Amino acid sequence: MHIAFLTPEYPHAKTKHAGGLGTSIKNLVAALVKENVTVSIFIYGQNCSQQFSENGVHFHLIEDKKYPFLKWFWYRMYLQNYINKACKENKINVIEAPDWTGITAFMSFVVPLIIRFHGSDTYFCQLEKRKQKWKNRLFETLAARKAKICIAPTHFAGKESARLLGVPMHKVHTIHYGLDLEQFKNETPAVYENGLILYIGTIIRKKGVFELPAIFNSIRKNHPEAKLILIGNDSGDIQTNSASTWELLQKQFHIDDLINVSYLGKIPYLEVQTYIKKANVCIFPTYAETLGMVTIESMALQKPVVNSNIGWAKELMEDGKSGFLVYPSNHLEFADKISMLLRDNQKVMTMGAFARSYVEANFDIQNIAKKNITLYKNVISKR
Repeated sequence: MHIAFLTPEYPHAKTKHAGGLGTSIKNLVAALVKENVTVSIFIYGQNCSQQFSENGVHFHLIEDKKYPFLKWFWYRMYLQNYINKACKENKINVIEAPDWTGITAFMSFVVPLIIRFHGSDTYFCQLEKRKQKWKNRLFETLAARKAKICIAPTHFAGKESARLLGVPMHKVHTIHYGLDLEQFKNETPAVYENGLILYIGTIIRKKGVFELPAIFNSIRKNHPEAKLILIGNDSGDIQTNSASTWELLQKQFHIDDLINVSYLGKIPYLEVQTYIKKANVCIFPTYAETLGMVTIESMALQKPVVNSNIGWAKELMEDGKSGFLVYPSNHLEFADKISMLLRDNQKVMTMGAFARSYVEANFDIQNIAKKNITLYKNVISKR
Protein backbone atom coordinates (compact mmCIF):
# COMPACT_ATOMS: atom_id res chain seq x y z
CA MET A 1 0.00 0.00 0.00
CA HIS A 2 1.30 3.44 -0.94
CA ILE A 3 -0.41 6.46 0.68
CA ALA A 4 0.32 10.07 -0.27
CA PHE A 5 -0.39 13.24 1.70
CA LEU A 6 -0.82 16.67 0.12
CA THR A 7 -0.17 19.39 2.70
CA PRO A 8 0.98 23.02 3.02
CA GLU A 9 3.10 22.14 6.05
CA TYR A 10 5.14 19.32 7.55
CA PRO A 11 7.73 19.57 10.35
CA HIS A 12 11.16 19.23 8.74
CA ALA A 13 14.36 21.29 8.63
CA LYS A 14 13.95 21.78 4.87
CA THR A 15 10.36 23.06 4.96
CA LYS A 16 8.73 26.30 5.99
CA HIS A 17 7.07 26.73 9.40
CA ALA A 18 4.71 23.93 10.41
CA GLY A 19 1.95 23.98 13.01
CA GLY A 20 -0.54 21.51 14.43
CA LEU A 21 -1.76 20.30 11.05
CA GLY A 22 1.75 19.27 10.02
CA THR A 23 2.47 17.68 13.40
CA SER A 24 -0.67 15.51 13.29
CA ILE A 25 0.25 14.31 9.78
CA LYS A 26 3.81 13.56 10.84
CA ASN A 27 2.62 11.50 13.83
CA LEU A 28 0.41 9.42 11.54
CA VAL A 29 3.07 9.05 8.85
CA ALA A 30 5.64 7.72 11.31
CA ALA A 31 3.13 5.14 12.59
CA LEU A 32 2.12 4.10 9.05
CA VAL A 33 5.77 3.49 8.16
CA LYS A 34 6.07 1.21 11.21
CA GLU A 35 3.14 -0.75 9.78
CA ASN A 36 5.09 -1.19 6.49
CA VAL A 37 2.99 1.31 4.55
CA THR A 38 4.85 3.27 1.85
CA VAL A 39 4.30 7.01 2.28
CA SER A 40 4.88 10.03 0.04
CA ILE A 41 4.48 13.63 1.19
CA PHE A 42 3.70 16.45 -1.26
CA ILE A 43 4.41 19.75 0.51
CA TYR A 44 3.33 22.71 -1.59
CA GLY A 45 4.08 26.44 -1.34
CA GLN A 46 7.78 25.88 -0.60
CA ASN A 47 10.76 28.08 -1.47
CA CYS A 48 12.16 25.56 -3.94
CA SER A 49 11.38 22.13 -5.39
CA GLN A 50 13.25 19.13 -4.05
CA GLN A 51 12.83 15.37 -3.75
CA PHE A 52 14.45 13.14 -1.14
CA SER A 53 13.73 10.09 1.03
CA GLU A 54 14.20 9.91 4.78
CA ASN A 55 13.16 7.37 7.42
CA GLY A 56 11.03 5.48 4.91
CA VAL A 57 9.18 8.59 3.71
CA HIS A 58 9.43 10.02 0.17
CA PHE A 59 9.38 13.83 0.22
CA HIS A 60 8.27 16.09 -2.62
CA LEU A 61 8.84 19.75 -1.78
CA ILE A 62 6.93 21.72 -4.40
CA GLU A 63 7.89 25.34 -4.95
CA ASP A 64 5.39 28.16 -4.86
CA LYS A 65 4.80 29.72 -8.27
CA LYS A 66 3.79 33.12 -9.59
CA TYR A 67 1.21 33.63 -12.30
CA PRO A 68 0.06 36.90 -13.92
CA PHE A 69 -3.57 36.11 -13.04
CA LEU A 70 -5.78 33.40 -11.49
CA LYS A 71 -2.95 31.90 -9.44
CA TRP A 72 -5.49 30.01 -7.31
CA PHE A 73 -6.46 28.04 -10.44
CA TRP A 74 -3.17 27.64 -12.33
CA TYR A 75 -1.18 26.61 -9.27
CA ARG A 76 -3.80 23.95 -8.51
CA MET A 77 -3.44 22.65 -12.08
CA TYR A 78 0.33 22.55 -11.65
CA LEU A 79 -0.03 20.57 -8.41
CA GLN A 80 -2.58 18.24 -9.99
CA ASN A 81 -0.33 17.38 -12.93
CA TYR A 82 2.73 16.95 -10.71
CA ILE A 83 0.91 14.64 -8.31
CA ASN A 84 -0.81 12.58 -11.00
CA LYS A 85 2.54 11.94 -12.68
CA ALA A 86 4.04 10.86 -9.35
CA CYS A 87 1.03 8.62 -8.62
CA LYS A 88 1.54 6.75 -11.90
CA GLU A 89 5.31 6.48 -11.58
CA ASN A 90 5.29 5.40 -7.93
CA LYS A 91 2.07 3.35 -7.87
CA ILE A 92 0.39 5.51 -5.23
CA ASN A 93 -2.99 4.08 -4.18
CA VAL A 94 -4.65 6.96 -2.29
CA ILE A 95 -4.01 10.65 -1.73
CA GLU A 96 -5.09 12.51 1.40
CA ALA A 97 -5.44 16.28 1.68
CA PRO A 98 -6.61 18.72 4.39
CA ASP A 99 -9.85 20.66 4.24
CA TRP A 100 -8.15 24.01 4.95
CA THR A 101 -8.71 26.45 2.02
CA GLY A 102 -9.88 23.58 -0.21
CA ILE A 103 -6.59 23.11 -2.05
CA THR A 104 -7.99 20.16 -4.06
CA ALA A 105 -10.95 22.13 -5.43
CA PHE A 106 -10.90 21.89 -9.25
CA MET A 107 -8.30 19.09 -9.14
CA SER A 108 -8.87 15.60 -10.55
CA PHE A 109 -6.60 12.79 -9.45
CA VAL A 110 -5.89 9.39 -10.96
CA VAL A 111 -6.33 7.82 -7.49
CA PRO A 112 -9.07 8.22 -4.84
CA LEU A 113 -8.97 11.41 -2.76
CA ILE A 114 -9.59 11.53 1.00
CA ILE A 115 -10.18 14.84 2.78
CA ARG A 116 -9.29 15.03 6.46
CA PHE A 117 -11.14 17.62 8.52
CA HIS A 118 -8.21 19.21 10.31
CA GLY A 119 -10.32 22.36 10.59
CA SER A 120 -11.51 24.34 7.59
CA ASP A 121 -11.85 28.10 7.45
CA THR A 122 -15.60 27.46 7.13
CA TYR A 123 -15.62 25.42 10.36
CA PHE A 124 -13.63 27.97 12.37
CA CYS A 125 -15.61 30.94 11.08
CA GLN A 126 -18.79 29.21 12.23
CA LEU A 127 -17.41 28.52 15.72
CA GLU A 128 -16.02 32.03 16.04
CA LYS A 129 -19.15 33.61 14.55
CA ARG A 130 -17.13 35.70 12.11
CA LYS A 131 -17.65 36.46 8.45
CA GLN A 132 -15.93 34.21 5.92
CA LYS A 133 -14.54 35.01 2.47
CA TRP A 134 -16.90 33.52 -0.11
CA LYS A 135 -13.96 32.13 -2.09
CA ASN A 136 -12.70 30.08 0.87
CA ARG A 137 -16.18 28.68 1.48
CA LEU A 138 -16.56 27.76 -2.20
CA PHE A 139 -13.16 26.06 -2.47
CA GLU A 140 -13.58 24.10 0.76
CA THR A 141 -17.07 22.97 -0.22
CA LEU A 142 -15.99 21.81 -3.68
CA ALA A 143 -12.97 19.97 -2.29
CA ALA A 144 -14.92 18.14 0.42
CA ARG A 145 -17.76 17.09 -1.88
CA LYS A 146 -15.35 15.63 -4.46
CA ALA A 147 -13.62 13.40 -1.88
CA LYS A 148 -14.29 9.69 -1.80
CA ILE A 149 -14.58 9.90 1.99
CA CYS A 150 -13.77 12.41 4.72
CA ILE A 151 -12.03 11.70 8.03
CA ALA A 152 -12.64 13.80 11.16
CA PRO A 153 -10.58 13.80 14.40
CA THR A 154 -13.75 14.05 16.51
CA HIS A 155 -17.39 13.27 15.84
CA PHE A 156 -18.25 16.89 16.66
CA ALA A 157 -15.81 18.27 14.05
CA GLY A 158 -17.04 15.76 11.48
CA LYS A 159 -20.71 16.49 12.03
CA GLU A 160 -20.25 20.28 11.93
CA SER A 161 -17.94 20.18 8.91
CA ALA A 162 -20.28 17.88 6.99
CA ARG A 163 -23.24 20.14 7.72
CA LEU A 164 -21.41 23.29 6.69
CA LEU A 165 -19.79 21.85 3.56
CA GLY A 166 -22.76 19.82 2.37
CA VAL A 167 -21.15 16.40 2.76
CA PRO A 168 -23.45 13.45 3.58
CA MET A 169 -22.64 11.96 6.99
CA HIS A 170 -22.27 8.44 5.59
CA LYS A 171 -19.09 9.69 3.89
CA VAL A 172 -17.59 10.94 7.17
CA HIS A 173 -15.52 8.67 9.43
CA THR A 174 -14.19 9.63 12.86
CA ILE A 175 -10.59 8.68 13.66
CA HIS A 176 -8.77 10.60 16.40
CA TYR A 177 -5.31 12.04 16.03
CA GLY A 178 -2.75 10.00 17.93
CA LEU A 179 0.46 10.29 19.92
CA ASP A 180 3.61 8.21 19.98
CA LEU A 181 3.35 7.53 23.69
CA GLU A 182 7.02 6.55 23.88
CA GLN A 183 7.78 10.22 23.25
CA PHE A 184 5.47 11.36 26.07
CA LYS A 185 6.60 9.93 29.39
CA ASN A 186 6.70 11.55 32.79
CA GLU A 187 8.83 9.49 35.15
CA THR A 188 8.26 11.88 38.09
CA PRO A 189 4.59 12.97 38.02
CA ALA A 190 4.68 13.85 41.73
CA VAL A 191 7.37 16.47 41.05
CA TYR A 192 5.90 19.75 39.82
CA GLU A 193 5.82 23.42 40.75
CA ASN A 194 2.92 24.18 43.06
CA GLY A 195 0.77 26.99 41.72
CA LEU A 196 2.13 26.87 38.16
CA ILE A 197 -0.69 27.18 35.61
CA LEU A 198 0.27 26.53 31.99
CA TYR A 199 -1.43 27.61 28.76
CA ILE A 200 -0.05 26.25 25.46
CA GLY A 201 -1.35 27.45 22.12
CA THR A 202 -1.38 30.36 19.73
CA ILE A 203 -2.05 33.69 21.41
CA ILE A 204 -5.25 34.34 19.48
CA ARG A 205 -8.83 35.29 20.32
CA LYS A 206 -10.38 31.96 19.21
CA LYS A 207 -8.26 30.10 21.77
CA GLY A 208 -10.02 31.95 24.57
CA VAL A 209 -6.95 33.87 25.73
CA PHE A 210 -9.02 36.96 26.56
CA GLU A 211 -10.73 34.90 29.27
CA LEU A 212 -7.42 34.34 31.05
CA PRO A 213 -7.10 37.74 32.82
CA ALA A 214 -10.44 37.37 34.66
CA ILE A 215 -9.80 33.70 35.44
CA PHE A 216 -6.31 34.39 36.77
CA ASN A 217 -7.46 37.35 38.85
CA SER A 218 -10.08 35.17 40.54
CA ILE A 219 -7.48 32.44 41.25
CA ARG A 220 -5.00 34.83 42.83
CA LYS A 221 -7.54 36.03 45.39
CA ASN A 222 -7.10 32.65 47.13
CA HIS A 223 -3.70 31.69 45.68
CA PRO A 224 -1.60 34.88 45.47
CA GLU A 225 1.49 32.78 44.75
CA ALA A 226 -0.04 31.31 41.57
CA LYS A 227 1.87 31.82 38.32
CA LEU A 228 0.61 31.75 34.75
CA ILE A 229 2.90 30.82 31.87
CA LEU A 230 1.82 31.15 28.24
CA ILE A 231 3.63 29.35 25.39
CA GLY A 232 2.88 29.79 21.69
CA ASN A 233 3.08 32.09 18.69
CA ASP A 234 1.65 35.57 18.97
CA SER A 235 -0.99 36.37 16.37
CA GLY A 236 -2.77 39.35 14.94
CA ASP A 237 -6.30 40.05 16.14
CA ILE A 238 -9.00 40.08 13.46
CA GLN A 239 -11.54 41.90 15.61
CA THR A 240 -9.35 44.93 16.37
CA ASN A 241 -6.87 44.68 13.46
CA SER A 242 -4.07 44.72 16.01
CA ALA A 243 -0.78 43.15 14.90
CA SER A 244 -0.28 41.53 18.30
CA THR A 245 -2.87 39.77 20.45
CA TRP A 246 -0.33 39.55 23.27
CA GLU A 247 -0.05 43.35 23.40
CA LEU A 248 -3.82 43.57 23.73
CA LEU A 249 -3.95 40.78 26.29
CA GLN A 250 -1.38 42.35 28.63
CA LYS A 251 -3.66 45.36 29.03
CA GLN A 252 -6.50 43.11 30.23
CA PHE A 253 -4.59 41.71 33.22
CA HIS A 254 -4.80 43.47 36.57
CA ILE A 255 -1.48 45.20 37.15
CA ASP A 256 -0.79 43.12 40.29
CA ASP A 257 -1.54 39.87 38.43
CA LEU A 258 0.68 40.71 35.46
CA ILE A 259 3.75 40.41 37.68
CA ASN A 260 3.01 36.66 37.92
CA VAL A 261 2.36 36.19 34.18
CA SER A 262 5.13 35.09 31.80
CA TYR A 263 4.82 34.86 28.03
CA LEU A 264 7.59 32.71 26.52
CA GLY A 265 6.56 32.91 22.87
CA LYS A 266 7.21 29.89 20.66
CA ILE A 267 9.85 27.58 22.12
CA PRO A 268 11.39 24.26 20.93
CA TYR A 269 9.06 21.27 21.09
CA LEU A 270 11.15 19.41 23.70
CA GLU A 271 11.17 22.45 25.98
CA VAL A 272 7.37 22.52 25.86
CA GLN A 273 7.36 19.05 27.42
CA THR A 274 9.62 20.31 30.20
CA TYR A 275 7.12 23.04 31.07
CA ILE A 276 4.19 20.62 30.96
CA LYS A 277 5.98 18.38 33.45
CA LYS A 278 6.63 21.39 35.72
CA ALA A 279 3.02 22.53 35.62
CA ASN A 280 0.53 22.03 38.43
CA VAL A 281 -2.34 22.18 35.92
CA CYS A 282 -2.72 22.85 32.17
CA ILE A 283 -5.58 25.00 30.92
CA PHE A 284 -7.24 25.42 27.51
CA PRO A 285 -10.20 27.85 27.49
CA THR A 286 -10.59 27.62 23.71
CA TYR A 287 -13.64 28.36 21.60
CA ALA A 288 -12.49 26.71 18.37
CA GLU A 289 -10.74 23.37 17.84
CA THR A 290 -11.23 20.14 15.95
CA LEU A 291 -9.48 18.12 18.67
CA GLY A 292 -6.67 19.97 20.49
CA MET A 293 -3.39 18.07 20.42
CA VAL A 294 -1.80 19.97 23.31
CA THR A 295 -4.64 18.78 25.54
CA ILE A 296 -3.81 15.17 24.69
CA GLU A 297 -0.08 15.79 25.10
CA SER A 298 -0.61 17.30 28.56
CA MET A 299 -2.79 14.36 29.60
CA ALA A 300 -0.17 11.90 28.29
CA LEU A 301 2.35 13.57 30.60
CA GLN A 302 -0.03 12.95 33.53
CA LYS A 303 -1.31 16.47 33.96
CA PRO A 304 -4.88 17.30 34.99
CA VAL A 305 -6.49 19.63 32.46
CA VAL A 306 -9.15 22.32 32.77
CA ASN A 307 -10.54 22.51 29.27
CA SER A 308 -13.32 24.12 27.28
CA ASN A 309 -16.56 22.11 27.43
CA ILE A 310 -17.51 22.72 23.79
CA GLY A 311 -18.32 19.71 21.55
CA TRP A 312 -14.95 18.29 20.58
CA ALA A 313 -13.51 18.55 24.12
CA LYS A 314 -16.06 16.07 25.47
CA GLU A 315 -14.44 13.43 23.24
CA LEU A 316 -10.95 14.04 24.66
CA MET A 317 -11.46 13.48 28.36
CA GLU A 318 -13.93 12.59 31.09
CA ASP A 319 -15.15 15.52 33.16
CA GLY A 320 -14.17 15.09 36.81
CA LYS A 321 -11.79 12.20 36.11
CA SER A 322 -8.91 13.42 33.94
CA GLY A 323 -9.69 17.08 34.58
CA PHE A 324 -12.63 19.43 34.21
CA LEU A 325 -14.73 20.76 31.34
CA VAL A 326 -15.97 24.34 31.72
CA TYR A 327 -17.34 26.93 29.30
CA PRO A 328 -14.50 29.47 28.77
CA SER A 329 -16.46 32.61 29.66
CA ASN A 330 -17.66 31.11 32.95
CA HIS A 331 -14.69 32.69 34.72
CA LEU A 332 -15.61 31.85 38.30
CA GLU A 333 -16.21 28.16 37.64
CA PHE A 334 -13.08 27.91 35.48
CA ALA A 335 -11.06 29.52 38.26
CA ASP A 336 -12.68 27.34 40.96
CA LYS A 337 -11.68 24.14 39.12
CA ILE A 338 -8.10 25.34 38.78
CA SER A 339 -7.99 26.43 42.43
CA MET A 340 -9.28 23.02 43.49
CA LEU A 341 -6.26 21.42 41.84
CA LEU A 342 -3.82 23.98 43.25
CA ARG A 343 -4.81 23.06 46.80
CA ASP A 344 -5.25 19.30 46.40
CA ASN A 345 -2.05 17.45 45.51
CA GLN A 346 -3.75 14.05 45.75
CA LYS A 347 -6.40 15.06 43.20
CA VAL A 348 -3.63 16.29 40.88
CA MET A 349 -1.96 12.86 41.06
CA THR A 350 -5.19 10.89 40.70
CA MET A 351 -6.45 12.92 37.76
CA GLY A 352 -3.03 12.90 36.11
CA ALA A 353 -2.82 9.12 36.31
CA PHE A 354 -6.34 8.72 34.89
CA ALA A 355 -5.52 11.19 32.11
CA ARG A 356 -2.54 9.07 31.06
CA SER A 357 -4.56 5.85 31.05
CA TYR A 358 -7.32 7.56 29.01
CA VAL A 359 -4.80 8.67 26.38
CA GLU A 360 -3.29 5.17 26.26
CA ALA A 361 -6.74 3.70 25.63
CA ASN A 362 -7.92 6.23 23.06
CA PHE A 363 -5.00 8.05 21.41
CA ASP A 364 -2.14 5.54 20.97
CA ILE A 365 -0.81 6.35 17.49
CA GLN A 366 -0.18 2.72 16.51
CA ASN A 367 -3.81 1.82 17.17
CA ILE A 368 -4.87 4.97 15.34
CA ALA A 369 -2.66 4.05 12.37
CA LYS A 370 -4.31 0.63 12.10
CA LYS A 371 -7.75 2.25 11.96
CA ASN A 372 -6.54 4.50 9.15
CA ILE A 373 -5.04 1.56 7.26
CA THR A 374 -8.34 -0.32 7.44
CA LEU A 375 -10.12 2.71 6.01
CA TYR A 376 -7.51 3.19 3.27
CA LYS A 377 -7.87 -0.45 2.22
CA ASN A 378 -11.63 -0.07 2.04
CA VAL A 379 -11.32 3.00 -0.20
CA ILE A 380 -8.80 1.25 -2.46
CA SER A 381 -10.99 -1.83 -2.80
CA LYS A 382 -13.90 0.30 -4.02
CA ARG A 383 -12.04 2.20 -6.75
